[in-house]
Amino acid sequence: MSDRIRFEISDTIAAISTPYGKGGVALIRISGGDAVRIADRIFRLKSGKLLSECTPRKLFYGDISDPVTGEHIDDVMAVMMKAPATYTGEDTVEITCHGGILITRDVLDAALRAGARAAQAGEYTRRAFVNGRIALSEAESLGLMLDASSEAQLKLYRSGMNGRLHERVEKIYDGLCRIQSNIFACIDYPDEDLTELGSDEMVEILASIINDIDRLIATFRTGRAVGEGIPAVICGRTNAGKSSLYNLMAGYDAAIVTEVEGTTRDVLKQNVSIGKVTLRLSDTAGLRGGAEVDIVESLGIERAKNEIYNAELVFAVFDGSKPLCANDRELLGVLKSHTGCLIAVINKNDLPQYITDGSDDYNEIEDVFGRNGIIRLSTSTGLGYDTLCDTVEKLYVDGSIDLSNDAVVINARQVAALSEAKAALESAVDGIASGLQIDMCCSDVEQAMISIGSIDGKNVSEDVVGAIFSRFCVGK
Repeated sequence: MSDRIRFEISDTIAAISTPYGKGGVALIRISGGDAVRIADRIFRLKSGKLLSECTPRKLFYGDISDPVTGEHIDDVMAVMMKAPATYTGEDTVEITCHGGILITRDVLDAALRAGARAAQAGEYTRRAFVNGRIALSEAESLGLMLDASSEAQLKLYRSGMNGRLHERVEKIYDGLCRIQSNIFACIDYPDEDLTELGSDEMVEILASIINDIDRLIATFRTGRAVGEGIPAVICGRTNAGKSSLYNLMAGYDAAIVTEVEGTTRDVLKQNVSIGKVTLRLSDTAGLRGGAEVDIVESLGIERAKNEIYNAELVFAVFDGSKPLCANDRELLGVLKSHTGCLIAVINKNDLPQYITDGSDDYNEIEDVFGRNGIIRLSTSTGLGYDTLCDTVEKLYVDGSIDLSNDAVVINARQVAALSEAKAALESAVDGIASGLQIDMCCSDVEQAMISIGSIDGKNVSEDVVGAIFSRFCVGK
């Protein structure tokens, strides 16, 4: 870590760790080498005893007073916890006061006037990382867990926070350490038979590690789908039921639905959960042409086409009660060359159907989407929606992965590090296979160790660390 980080963590910090506003209680956390001394300046037990004179990890009732004027601020509960067995790895004091914007602010201000510095966003967890209390992958999961919007996300991030990915990464790193020590023995003592591994054994171990890395990389499709989400778009001609589908997915009337063609004129965006999958969903203007399309609707249609082009998953909605029209066929033509996942939603299944199985119109749709890519649905009744959810989940979620207990890669930084490590190890295997001496593969194995280590904060830049923790709230 840099000198700047070491300087930052030499300060004692304070922040409100509960949501800011009216509530039953609020918690102010003080962390750092002077935490207990600062607490003694503002807190006294009702008996007059200082917190520093009390037993750690026990809660005590007392008064908070202004350190300058001595004015009483609030009756509180306070607990002292000594390093290193704390969240941050530092001396920590937590003060529980009455909830409320003003009273909470006054207690925090008292701690700041007593010598603490206001904590920055994510600084408590950043200190926990710097002090070895939490791995970087665990911290990333913790930050995301605080913003989880689905049960699947909560399970995924809780698993990461509990160290499932960290354990797998550490196992790979330890295996690379063993190989590297063997290589160094070859280099440092060429005339001595100190090596544990021959070339064949080395290749076997490297191949096993590459396989472990591959299995982790493969989890990213699921981790991304559950967490970050898949860019998805709903498209189709006017009044096919696009906005009704959008509302069904959102769980409320997020889009205006009328019988008037061209009601949706701009792109509506929202994150929605479809089974375990998070969709970064866009509802678009209906595709149509003609003199009745004004300039505003025309701009909406152009935006719709851009959304279709950029989407990873496309829901193309067709009105099953009517024959395909020119706009439907135009959409089918566009989607023929689309490289993402395509799902055709034949809507209005509660009405008499024109697009029936085996009909010419159905066959046109099937030519683009395939039989397994067609879902019959009624947005009015919800019939068929479960099938739609199951279809989306099967596209992106590996059913063999237990989100609560398995190691899952959750972001591009982690998968990039794994991919870099894999490439370096494949280079090492190729070198040994081509007849190179084991010691010639030292740099490849070293690069793999650097890449794997960066997942949990070894040899990672301050910029990366800062970017991760900047997304946290101030009190965490």
